[in-house]
Amino acid sequence: MAGYSYKQVGGAPGYAGCPSAQEPPIERQISNQDYAYLFKFIIIGDEAVGKTCLLLQFTDKRYRTSHQVTVGVEFGSKTVEVRGKKIKLQCWDTAGQDRFRSIVRSYYRGAAGALLVYDITRRESFEHVTNWLQEAQNSADPDLVLTLVGNKCDRSKDRQVAYDEGHIFAQQNGLSFVETSAVTGHMVDDAFTITAGQVDKRNEMNSVYDSTSPTASGENPYLNQGINAGTRSKIRLDERVAQNEKEDSCC
Repeated sequence: MAGYSYKQVGGAPGYAGCPSAQEPPIERQISNQDYAYLFKFIIIGDEAVGKTCLLLQFTDKRYRTSHQVTVGVEFGSKTVEVRGKKIKLQCWDTAGQDRFRSIVRSYYRGAAGALLVYDITRRESFEHVTNWLQEAQNSADPDLVLTLVGNKCDRSKDRQVAYDEGHIFAQQNGLSFVETSAVTGHMVDDAFTITAGQVDKRNEMNSVYDSTSPTASGENPYLNQGINAGTRSKIRLDERVAQNEKEDSCC
């Protein structure tokens, strides 16, 4: 069953804002255990921008007001329907603190998609987006799909980063862009499914799903670790983490 599992282990872009989305939800979520493909996602950005809360809202539809700093990496997963395909999103929520950067970098490998999150009420977190983007481009696979996420749009009175600033940055760097609220759930699902849709389109263009291609034969670690074809594909460490009992955390 799709749900939240937690453990601390050490095309043309779409645009949507807050409070009203400029692009309607492109996919509906499902709860079936079976899935055709598995996409590995990584969630990156400064500390306390709401990365863990976004993941918890996406997987469990709940929000915790208490703040607990992520130590290393946390894990969550959910199965969604993307362009007619059942796809499991295996999401790794990373720590934003500098002292965990060496751990975080190892999780870029094999990631199919990434959410780059900043806090619209903290301009500093937006100013650091360029550094996070460069790190992702240097550490991840070249086909990584990135979505820029401006979180905490429910706090519009405290806004320090205009919607247009995020939109323009995303356009200039070829990213999708949404503004979300982990508190209300606004556009949270879309942040993940828009990214998954872009990954799916790119895979079809690159013939990643073609069982006769070298990519699908196991020679490409991007396919093996980030995109696994077939129901209940091998997840290695990730599957063991997913079997752990739920624990609570936020941001």
